[in-house]
Amino acid sequence: MAESIAPPAKNGWQDFVAGSFAGMAQVTIGQPLDTIKVRVQLESSRFKGPMDCLTQTLRNEGFLALYKGMASPLIGIGAVNALLFAAYSRLKSIQIPKNINGQLGLHQIAIAGAGAGAVNSILASPVELLKIRMQAQYGSTKGASAAISNIHYTGPIDCARQLIHEHGIRNGLFRGFWSTVCREIPGYAGFYSGFEFAKRKLAFGGNSDNLPVSRLMLAGAFGGVSYWICCYPFDVIKSQIQNQPDPPKGIFYVLTTIKKLYETEGLRALTRGITPTIIRSLPAAGATFTVYELSMRLFDRLDGRLDSETIK
Repeated sequence: MAESIAPPAKNGWQDFVAGSFAGMAQVTIGQPLDTIKVRVQLESSRFKGPMDCLTQTLRNEGFLALYKGMASPLIGIGAVNALLFAAYSRLKSIQIPKNINGQLGLHQIAIAGAGAGAVNSILASPVELLKIRMQAQYGSTKGASAAISNIHYTGPIDCARQLIHEHGIRNGLFRGFWSTVCREIPGYAGFYSGFEFAKRKLAFGGNSDNLPVSRLMLAGAFGGVSYWICCYPFDVIKSQIQNQPDPPKGIFYVLTTIKKLYETEGLRALTRGITPTIIRSLPAAGATFTVYELSMRLFDRLDGRLDSETIK
C-alpha cells in the first residue's frame, strides 16, 4: 500500500514550534552522553575511555558538569531544527513524482536529507562550536578550583564574544564550518533515509504516517544510529577543529586534519567516543522524531477544526 507523500503545506511557525519542542527533548535527553563523547574525542590522553571520562567528570566536577554547553543548543535548537525540517520538507516536495499516489524512493529521501544537512550547517556550525568550547572546559568557575581549571568562558555569550574579538566572524564563530558541512551531508542522508526505512517496515504494509508513539520512537532511534554510522569520523574531525586554539589553515583543512590525526593516533582515533554516541542516539533521536511528528499531527488536527468551524 503506497503512502501519501504530499501533506498539506505547513506554516513557518509550525515548523519552528515543532522543531523547538523536538530539539529541547533531544538536548535534555542527550546532553550528558554528548559531553562524554566530545571530551573523549578531544582528550585521548586524559581518559581511558567513556566510562573513565564519566567517572572523572562526576568525581571532579559533579553531575551538572555533564550539562556543560547545554545553553547554546537549547537556545539555538529551535531555529536549527526548524531550518532542517523545513529544508527537508521542501527538498522532498520538489521530487514528488507525477503520480501523486506514489512514494519517494529511499534514495530520494537521502538526497533531500543531504541537502537539508548542507543548509542546516549554516546554523548548526556556530551553535555546536559554542557547545564544544564549553564542554571542553574542566573545573569550575567558582572558588579555588577555578585556579587549576582550564576555564576560559563564563558562558556561550562570553565564548562568542571572545572568539569574534580574537578571530572575527569567519575564523571565530564559524570556525569549522566546512567540517560541519562534511558531517551533515552524509549524516542527514542516513538520518532521514534510515528513519523513513524503519517507518515503512514498522507500518507492516499500512500507512507509515500514523505510526503509534512506540514505533515512532523505534524508527527515530534507527534514524539516529544511521546518522552516526554515516558520518562519525567527520564529527571527530569537527570537534578537533572547533576546539583548537587557532583557526585552521588552507582550503583543505578537513583532509589535513584527518591525515594528521591518523598519523599520530591511527585509525581508531576517527571512531573515538562512538560508543556513548550510539547509546545517546537511541533515546535522543527517538524523542526528536516523535515529538516533532506528534507536534505536527496536533497542528493538523487544530487546522482541521478551524477549517470546519469556518465552513459552518
